[in-house]
Amino acid sequence: MKALIAEFLNYLSVERGLAKNTLMAYGRDLKVYCGYLEKTAGITTPDAIRHQDISAYMMARKKAGIEAVSISRGLAAVRMFHRFLVRESFAKEDPTGLVDTPKLWQRIPDVLTQAEVEAMINAASGNDAQSVRDRAMLELFYASGLRVSELVALRLEDVNLEGGTVICMGKGSKERIIPVGGKARETLEKYLAKARLKILNGRREPAIFISRLGKSLSRQSAWKIIKFYARKAGVKKNIMPHTLRHTFATHLLEHGADLRSVQEMLGHSDISTTQIYTHVDKGRLRAIHQKFHPRG
Repeated sequence: MKALIAEFLNYLSVERGLAKNTLMAYGRDLKVYCGYLEKTAGITTPDAIRHQDISAYMMARKKAGIEAVSISRGLAAVRMFHRFLVRESFAKEDPTGLVDTPKLWQRIPDVLTQAEVEAMINAASGNDAQSVRDRAMLELFYASGLRVSELVALRLEDVNLEGGTVICMGKGSKERIIPVGGKARETLEKYLAKARLKILNGRREPAIFISRLGKSLSRQSAWKIIKFYARKAGVKKNIMPHTLRHTFATHLLEHGADLRSVQEMLGHSDISTTQIYTHVDKGRLRAIHQKFHPRG
């Protein structure tokens, strides 16, 4: 099955042009799927798989505490995989036809208050080159709503400080232009003018955010930086890679932005993905009502 997964991922890369991160996610999902089938049912060939086996796999994932949205994404990978196998004559039948998609429940993402965001940004208060870099990164992250992968992929030519915009290549190689505010522009300008050159120390690197070794900052490193300043600022909430992105969208909607504009800035192809942030706002209003209404 490993060889078939490799064939499938190669097809997605060459024929469909899917992004590297998407390919990695599909690869992980299919590895877990095939591993489950082999361990629980001794299944090692695609024609031995029945729809009951796939349903049992999904139930096992649910019992393991995996969220419905992740199970659904995994099922999408499994469906595409089996369709590919039939089309390329690696299998005779597609067992996913009778498998129901799990009903998704939308988990309201954790978001930070404005005070918590400001505390995180202010925690990067040093004048050394790395602190200046970190503050610029946090400011831009909150100002733009970029994904972590998009943030670290930014290159010098992607930023227009004078116009106050960044050009981002998002999922599916879709380009979008995002406006950024004065605070982010100010800190980014300070970082690019001196701190970045100091970190580079004569080396060349097109990426905006660079490590102390002068190379493009990795997603993992950016994530560690965010976690570090959240702890330093005393933020007790569960900080995830997309927390600042969720916060960006929620704060825009709370201050009157329309959903279509937020959708465009986030790079969502479907507005239903953006609508979760309206639930966040409703959840906040509900909490306020319960706290302050005399019969709440």
